[in-house]
Formats: sequence, structure tokens, C-alpha cells
Amino acid sequence: MTTNPRGVPLHWIGRVCGYVGRITFDLVGKACVRAAFTLRIMALLTRRPPYGREAVKRAVVEQIYFTAVQALSLIVPLALLVGSAMIIQFTKLSGEFELGKAAVILIIREIGPLITALVVILRSATAVTAEISCMTVFNEIEALEMAGVDPMWVLSFSRLTGITSAVVCLFVVFDLAALCGGQMVTWVTTHQVSGTFLFQVARAINGTDLVVSLVKATLFGLIITVVSLFHGYTTSHKVSRIPVSVSNASVESFFVCMIVNVFVSLVFYQ
Repeated sequence: MTTNPRGVPLHWIGRVCGYVGRITFDLVGKACVRAAFTLRIMALLTRRPPYGREAVKRAVVEQIYFTAVQALSLIVPLALLVGSAMIIQFTKLSGEFELGKAAVILIIREIGPLITALVVILRSATAVTAEISCMTVFNEIEALEMAGVDPMWVLSFSRLTGITSAVVCLFVVFDLAALCGGQMVTWVTTHQVSGTFLFQVARAINGTDLVVSLVKATLFGLIITVVSLFHGYTTSHKVSRIPVSVSNASVESFFVCMIVNVFVSLVFYQ
């Protein structure tokens, strides 16, 4: 085997470089395709549906109801538990950390948007991907087009606006419930005057924290919707591929949300 002066096999170097190159081109290609699909959906926000406006509005309302309203019974208890558990741990370190500042950093900046996104992924992203995948496999998308209905308005636009709005609303509810849970735990464990913890949070929070959190929630909603729709539309015409699309959409949505979360935090707080 031919080697370089240092004795490293050139054959294996070529294989490694080729493998890395193929992976890189594959990732870039996938990113470009998803970006083009995202721009196509986002372009709908600048126009009004040429027909079937009532059907589109009804689809948006139904999506908000399914994603936001029906998820309240899950998000509120979860937020109370998360807020209570975090404050229980931080009360042990009360001499080292200010509870209000710690709550702002962990609950409002980081954990709130991520857990909200995770709940929406588990409930709505899987459902949307499965629904669109079934419509793709059984040629219902083509049936809508033959009937003169644009699937991008009825299916994509309604999911985009509905899920994104729901994620933002659920994030606000999660933060409020988590802070209330922290206040209850603080009152029980430290016997402080009611509202002391919330006053500390109010002093610690600023406009940047609110803007960053809302930006994260909005981006998470867009990411979850686009990824779910993309995997649904690109499902192979086999019933056995539907669970694969659902699984891929869930994993990719959460992974991209994590990347965006880190990126936004670096941009605003670095």
C-alpha cells in the first residue's frame, strides 16, 4: 500500500475524505430542499387565498384548537411540576443564586420554549406528519388538486399559522404556570410573603428576555410545521413508510429546534 512520508495510508485518507464529502453534500442538498419548501410556504403569508377562504379559516381554527386548547391539560400540570422542581433545587442554593434571576434564565429563556416545542412535537407534529403521509400514500393530495383545491392553502398554510400561533400561546401559558408553581413552592418551603418570588422575577426580567423567548417560540413553531409537512409530502407510496416519516419528522424537528435555540441564545446573550 502506498503511503506518504509519515506512513499514513493514502488509501484510507481518500476514503475518509470521500465519505465526509458525500455526507456534507447530502446535508447541504437536504438543507436547500427544505429551505425552498419553507420559502414556498412562507410566500403564502403575503397573499390571500384566491378561493375557499372559509375552508382555510376553519382549518386554521381547528389546528389551533387541537394544538393549543387540547394541550392545555398537559402543558399546565407539566409547567407546574417543572417550576416546582426547579425552585425546590434552587432554594437549597439560595445563598449563591437569586431565585428570580435563575427562574428567568432557566424557565423563560431556555426550558420554557424547549418543553413547549417538545410537547407540540409529540402531539401535533406526529399527527400532522401521519395525516399528510396517509394523504400522500393514498393519493388524496392528487384528488384535491383534481378537484380544484390547492393543498398548499388548505393543508400547509393552515398548519403553519395554526401550529406557530399555538406554540407561542402555549409558551406563554407554560411560563406563567411554571412561575406560579415556583411561587407556591417558595411560599411553602421558605414561608415568605406571598408574591415575593414573582416580584424577584419581575425585577430580574427585561425586554430582551421576552423578545428572545417569543422569537424562539415562533421559530420553533415554523420549524415543527415545515419539517412535519415536508416529511409528509415526501413519503414514499408505501404504507410501511408512514411510521418512518413520523419518526424522522419528530427527531429532525427536535434536533433543529435545539440547534436554533443555541444559535439564538448565542446571538442575543454572547
